[in-house]
Order: sequence, then structure tokens, then C-alpha cells
Amino acid sequence: MDMINVKINGIAVSVPKGSTVLEAARIAGMEIPTLCFMKEKNEIGACRICVVEVNEGRGFRLVTACVYPVSEGMEVLTNSEKVQKSRKTTLELILSTHDKSCLSCVRSTNCELQKLCRDYGVEFSAFDGFKPTYELDTSTPHLVRDNNKCVLCRRCVAVCREQYVSVIGANDRGIDTNIGQAFNLKLNETPCISCGQCTAVCPTGALTEKDDTDKIWAALADPTKTVVVQTAPSVRATLGECFGMPIGTNVEGKMVSALRRLGFAKVFDTDFSADLTIVEEANELVQRLNNGGTLPMITSCSPGWVKFCEFYYPDMLAHLSTCKSPQQMAGAVIKTYWAEKAGIDPKDIVSVSVMPCTAKKFEIGRPDQSAAGVPDVDIAITTRELGRMIDRAGINFTTLPDEEFDNPLGEDTGAAVIFGATGGVMEAALRTANDWLTGKDNTDVDFEAVRGTMGLKQATVNINGADIKVAVASSGSAAKVVMDRLKAGNPDGWTFIEIMGCPGGCVNGGGQPIQPQSVRDTVDLKAVRAKALYDQDKSMALRKSHDSPVIKTLYSEWYTDGFGGHKAHHDLHTSYIPRKKYNA
Repeated sequence: MDMINVKINGIAVSVPKGSTVLEAARIAGMEIPTLCFMKEKNEIGACRICVVEVNEGRGFRLVTACVYPVSEGMEVLTNSEKVQKSRKTTLELILSTHDKSCLSCVRSTNCELQKLCRDYGVEFSAFDGFKPTYELDTSTPHLVRDNNKCVLCRRCVAVCREQYVSVIGANDRGIDTNIGQAFNLKLNETPCISCGQCTAVCPTGALTEKDDTDKIWAALADPTKTVVVQTAPSVRATLGECFGMPIGTNVEGKMVSALRRLGFAKVFDTDFSADLTIVEEANELVQRLNNGGTLPMITSCSPGWVKFCEFYYPDMLAHLSTCKSPQQMAGAVIKTYWAEKAGIDPKDIVSVSVMPCTAKKFEIGRPDQSAAGVPDVDIAITTRELGRMIDRAGINFTTLPDEEFDNPLGEDTGAAVIFGATGGVMEAALRTANDWLTGKDNTDVDFEAVRGTMGLKQATVNINGADIKVAVASSGSAAKVVMDRLKAGNPDGWTFIEIMGCPGGCVNGGGQPIQPQSVRDTVDLKAVRAKALYDQDKSMALRKSHDSPVIKTLYSEWYTDGFGGHKAHHDLHTSYIPRKKYNA
């Protein structure tokens, strides 16, 4: 590799040829502030926060570090008086049109603009003049857009483009420039898939999930309601970040403890229904194979992916498994099986889910999601919303004791835990298929060929002497590649496909804790968070979904006509809707 020698603030450093000044500074152990920059996604040098002084033999001049390449012998000053003055002026210009209601903003203390203003001593703008105002877009169940807080960094535009859907972009010009939809449509009038990736990368409070925590507080205060909660597999690997714990810390026990202290009557684990999803899905695949059903079959756990397929590939919905997602299966079991066991009218149960995903807020309102005649899940909140509830309640999360989920819907297997990572659903399914097709209790349960954070993975797995070709995709862009190949006649010969709407799966969902872009650029959040799930799986006694005691009990006591039987189909399966791309 060709290397280049440069000096950064007087420190000699050797960096790979082609590096930007920003990358070179990071190699030298210095972080240059940015606002619009996203590594490999939004490298546009637009915000001017990253300006530095460089000298290439012609004297020092200001350049944008995020896009400017280093050259041999270059001198760089990252914090000179001229640099700091330039950055401060830029911040004042940004603030001149910014809604500075920081005290009540959901991103206060975790806002990149706020931190920069604090670092550079900017309390107000020195520039007065016309200030555009915008109405909030609250048209969707999952998102609030407040363009009064937008800094036009275009990160959201870049990540929406990466998801293939590209439903947002820059409108108008000059002082009137704003981020929105074509023709000034509301967001719910576009083919937005509700993934929420835009909320995860927004540096301010311009894009946030729609907060539903007040609904939960009201339910908890209602003596006529029994309020229960379920938590998705990936939340245990990310919730700790809301409280300053290292990325990838598994906080399952503290999470359960905190939820009890919030006042939930029962704390259940969505993992039990992840196991339930696997046995129903595996049975459905076997039925399709034996009876000439539509193949390849594609998983339906990710509501963002399901919505993507309904919008962009409505003619291929028959490929989707009819299984509800684990969130909805858990809600169905809670309001049928558990409600009867507990002697509670389903109408008096408030079923809450804690999810990594903003699309889950959309999913709970889908049709055909009411096994007991009432919604399977009443309120879906993100990991971030739970973090705020814990803060509001004054619970000292990091000092909590570890507690266990409530039974009978709190037991799970390692196969369920790994659902939170891309490839996890596929691996869980392969573990069960391997046992069912070989008629053995196989001890080798690690299908590492489907692991990893890549957008698209393919593997050939030999089970009982037969080669089964599978694919695993995460993100809208990867989903498009898969679906286009299917439209071309499935030349890869896939039998079973897992698709997740978010890059890396649920561990990188749009509702996960916000990390500043400097961290997102330098730490593989997907891999570090996923490792926590794979580590837990490896340590568990039961690692196959069909071995779960909850699953065995459910099918012996409730779904007595077996996997895919009439009762299971009524409670645990759903249908899909071809959607128009506009005015949907």
C-alpha cells in the first residue's frame, strides 16, 4: 500500500494514499468535527464545519477535511484561530434559522449541533433576518419531521437513498431550501417503508420517532387495565447505550428489572414468539415444498421489508411467509392463551412492545392483526423511548439487579436470541430444519455461513444429503437485488430467503439508541451489537426453537391441531396488501 507523509498539528503521520484529511486526522488520534459527513454515504462537504487549514507549499488555506485528499508533505492545522473562527461563524449561520427549543427537544444532550455550539461557545446567532417556518409532518404512525430543526445536512436523504426508496430530498432553493417529499406530499402519501433509518442518522431533533410513551403512562395509571410488555431480541444488546454503557453490552437482566419498576404487570420476552415463528415458518416451508407452493419462501419478520415488498414488488407477495412477525405473534398469544390462563378479558389487556424498529409502530395498525378480536399489540415503542421512560421514572439503570422474565412467556432458546442480527432468522430456521429433516437431535447447530453484516449473503447448506440454497439480505437496496433476481427466474436456485429492512438487521434498527456520526463512522455498530446476541446464544442450554418448553406447552395445550393447524393459522398468520406507490 502506498503511504503519504503529512503533519497534523505538528505531528508527523504516515497515511494511505487517497486518504482524506479527516481520515488522516483520525489515524493521528484527532477528531475533526463534522455535521453533514457520513462515511461512504454522504461525503459532500456541504456544512463547512470540518474546515481545516492546509499548506501544500503555497501557504495555509481553508479546505473541507471530509473530502479533501492529503498530499505528500502536507501540513494541516485542525484547531487554528482561523479554523475556530470559521466554524463558529458557520454555527451562528445555522442557528439563524434554527428552532432553538433545546430544553424540550427529545435530542437535548444527544444533539450534534448542540454539542458543537457548546464546544465553540455559540449561545445565539449574530445574524438576524428572515427565518422560514414549517408545519410538523406527523402524517405517519412512526415519524415526526420538524424542519424547523433541520440543518440541511442531507444525511437523511443519503440513507433513504441507500435504502433504495429515496422518498425524501431537497426542495426549493436558497433560504427556502427544505427537506421533504416531491410535490410537497405528506410522508404517508409516499412509498416510505417506515424503517426509521433517517431518525438514526439525523444530527438534531428534525427527525424523531413518534413518541407513544404518554399512552403507556396513562395505561399504567388506569386501574382497570392490565399492562404487559414484551421486548425484542436485539433490545437487550442496545438499551445500555442509552445509559452510557459500552456498545454491545447485554443488559437483559437490568432491562427486565427496569420494566418491573416502571409498573408493568408482566414482563415477557418476544424471544418466545421468535421460537414460535420458526416452527410455524418451518412447517410452512415444508408444506410449500411438498405441495407445490410458491418458492422460494421469504421471511416476514421485518415490517419494513414487508412494506417494501407491498410497495415495490406487489406481484411477488406470494413469496412471503404468511407468518406474523414475532411481535405480533407474542401479542396474539398474550391476548388469547395467556389471557384465558390469567382469567383476564383481552379487552382489558394493554399489550406493549419494546422494539428496535420504528416500522413496528406501523405494523400494529395493519389489518389482520387481531387474533382475539382486538389489536394483538396496542402500543409499540422504540429502544430510545424505553430509555426515556426509565430516565423519567428516576430509575438508576446501571445499578439495577438482574432479574428474569415472567413465565410462561419468558423462556426462549438461543435460536430466538439471534433473531436480532441479520442471518439470525435463517440460522434459527436451519437448526430446526436440520433436526426435522434428519430425524436427529443434532449437536452441531452453528450455521456460520449465514452470519456477518454484509448486505447480501448466499450459502448452500447440506441437510440430510440435500443441498439447500439460501440467501440473507438486509436493507432496502439488498432486498431489491434479491427481488430482481427472483423476477429474472431465480437463477441462483434459492429455496429460502431471509430479508430484513434495516442494514445489519434489528441491531441496527431505526429505533435503536442514537450514536454520533463520528462513532458510526469508526465503529461497526451492527457487528458489535450482534456479537452480544451470538455470545448469549452460545452460552444457552437450549439453542433450537423446537426444543423450547414454551413451544411444547403451547402446542400441547392451545394449538392442539399442530403446526399450521386451523387455530394456529387464525392466531399466528396474516395477509398482505399490494400498495400503490403514491397516495397509499
